[in-house]
Amino acid sequence: MATGQERRLALMDALRNSWRSFLRKRSVDPVVGSVRFGDLASVTPVSNDFGFSRGTPIDRYYIEQFLSESCSLIRGRVLEIAEDRYSSRLGGGLVEQCDVLHVGGEGASELMIVGDLTNLSEVSDDNYDCCVLTQTLQFIYDMPAAVREVERILKPGGVCLATLNGISARSRFDSERWGEYWRITDQGAERLFAEAFLAENIEVSTFGNVFAATCFLQGLAVEDIDAAKLEIHDSDYQVLVGVCAQKA
Repeated sequence: MATGQERRLALMDALRNSWRSFLRKRSVDPVVGSVRFGDLASVTPVSNDFGFSRGTPIDRYYIEQFLSESCSLIRGRVLEIAEDRYSSRLGGGLVEQCDVLHVGGEGASELMIVGDLTNLSEVSDDNYDCCVLTQTLQFIYDMPAAVREVERILKPGGVCLATLNGISARSRFDSERWGEYWRITDQGAERLFAEAFLAENIEVSTFGNVFAATCFLQGLAVEDIDAAKLEIHDSDYQVLVGVCAQKA
């Protein structure tokens, strides 16, 4: 049985711990336990399609921003993945020819190049001026092999404009068809592309902040929010990573 002295010491310890806990809660803003989650209190997202059903997904906003800043590089003979959405619209009259690469299966057509980006034996070396590679590499297990193939098929001086997922939900549609394997940071993207391209010919950009990441994970669209908040950059919360890599 504890003595009176031991009980007093235990009580003093409990009081000190309670006081420290109180001070910790008062020293942060908002106070611990007072955060209001509102519509985000659910364990399911607002939408589970990245915001497509509500408008423009957050990552698409950043993709457009990244490619628009580099649209003068989308020129000559261009290769794009799955569709020519960006090359035809942003490249405009600078694009002489646009080829579309598709892995095959659902969505493929006879007008496309059907093949595996890790081994494009049907495409010759030094063939393209630009490769628009948006939101693709996370679905390829052997990412280094894919990047090497992109470098191989680019002409000397040709450019790869790639975007990669940072903070993101899984795409069930894609993962059930061809798999989804990776999320990446700016440091990972830099090392990945430096293995195939010269490091000095690579520029890596990041997009996002904690607000953007939260909205994107919840499936909110740009139309749901104050888009000006998307312009605030915080490299600790990378929703999207953009890479501009030029072949030597």
